[in-house]
Amino acid sequence: MGKLGWPEILLILAVVMLLFGGKKIPEMMRGLGKGMKEFKDASKGEGSSSTSSESDKIENK
Repeated sequence: MGKLGWPEILLILAVVMLLFGGKKIPEMMRGLGKGMKEFKDASKGEGSSSTSSESDKIENK
């Protein structure tokens, strides 16, 4: 497989926008960010209580 250039990335982004729409994408990215943060915390060996309290604060806003 070849490398992805700017035209290919723009095409992929356009397809994603058409499939999911502008309102759903920020929600998906927020969930992806939370998942990455939880994975990073778990890989460091930190407890899940700190991540759950932080996510509760975010959800209550």
